[in-house]
Amino acid sequence: MEREKVHYAELGLVNTKDMFQRAMVGKYAIPAYNFNNLEQLQAIITACVETGSPVIVQVSKGARSYANATMLRYMAMGAVKMAREMGSNIPICLHLDHGDSYELCQSCIDSGFSSVMIDGSHLPYDDNVALTQKVVAYARQYDVSVEAELGVLAGIEDEVSSEHSSYTKPEEVEDFVSQTGVDSLAISIGTSHGAYKFKLKPGESVPPLRFDILDECAKRIPGFPIVLHGASSVLQEYVAMINNYGGKLDGAVGVPEDQLRLAAASAVCKINIDSDGRLAFTAKIRECMALDPKEFDPRKYLGEARKELVRLVKHKNETVLGSAGKA
Repeated sequence: MEREKVHYAELGLVNTKDMFQRAMVGKYAIPAYNFNNLEQLQAIITACVETGSPVIVQVSKGARSYANATMLRYMAMGAVKMAREMGSNIPICLHLDHGDSYELCQSCIDSGFSSVMIDGSHLPYDDNVALTQKVVAYARQYDVSVEAELGVLAGIEDEVSSEHSSYTKPEEVEDFVSQTGVDSLAISIGTSHGAYKFKLKPGESVPPLRFDILDECAKRIPGFPIVLHGASSVLQEYVAMINNYGGKLDGAVGVPEDQLRLAAASAVCKINIDSDGRLAFTAKIRECMALDPKEFDPRKYLGEARKELVRLVKHKNETVLGSAGKA
């Protein structure tokens, strides 16, 4: 059965245009948190209300399928109402992360998303331009924001995978933005998808992000919203907790938070965080199960995981992204 179309404004959502403009002026980044279920969404909204932060809640193709597209629409509407009932009017955007086809982006727009990403970064340059143009043309009819990507991030997260990374070529960004009319651009400067962002030998430290590429891109498209993907820090307290309670995450490392803060204070106005939320959520569930093996009420262990995710999101907003108090 064909789903009825709904515009995101009917759900109380907003697109990213005003969010990004304010972030660029204020030198902070809008948090974009991935979610898959009710408890994760509750935690993200609660933390952003309590810190007064605008927020982009985003789902991948796989997460949308997992949650069910129709259910997701009502979850998004419920998230907005939940924030209002908590006494807050924080701007909330529902975004498709790493859309892999025109048809998927179209379906998301029709079901109430206020922003979509079309990821043609793995395609030849001209094909990426053509695909992005097609998505932008459809999105413009509904005032939906469109994000695209130049350069390929390494790593694996959900169904997004690449064995090799390729840095964004600054000489391409101006032409790409001009040809496509896209609203924001994800670039590759050394971040990576998943919990294993870097393979380090003993004694090695995480290589710094390529701020030279970021600066050059910003010079070529001044005032244009730039996005960082694969920007979880893989906080070691959660890695240790998971390993302590039966998990096996050997060598999981991420992007240092001080580097992300520098990026957020420069031309980057949206930072994606997925793995950190998964790690915090999973760590707390493992701890609860281990400490009370007789427990079988999902509300108990999922409730504790939700509390931990609230703590993590508040930390990110306040100390890493700089978005607290900017709603």
